[in-house]
Amino acid sequence: MNTTDLLQQHRQFAKAIADDTRYDIMLHLCCVWCSVGEVVEKLGGKVNQPTVSHHLKVLEEANLVEVRQEGRQRFYTLNRQQVTVCCNMLQRVLAPETPDDIIPIDRVK
Repeated sequence: MNTTDLLQQHRQFAKAIADDTRYDIMLHLCCVWCSVGEVVEKLGGKVNQPTVSHHLKVLEEANLVEVRQEGRQRFYTLNRQQVTVCCNMLQRVLAPETPDDIIPIDRVK
């Protein structure tokens, strides 16, 4: 994968998790498979089914959810491996090393 593709993947990941609703969806999909209706239910009805479907599509495009088709119904789960990979990549890009001269927050005046 070239540098441009990696940067695009970083941006796509950051945009996907930056939205509060998508972040909540990811929390609810950790370690379980859920249908769109179940996700709507887990979100307490604060967003409707079409909105949840839209957010799941964004997460799918960022490879942050896995999708399983059963008949006409789709089930989603968090792609924990991809989340780990993306977090690690962002850390390497944004904080490649931790310099000793960083001032601890409690010492900032």
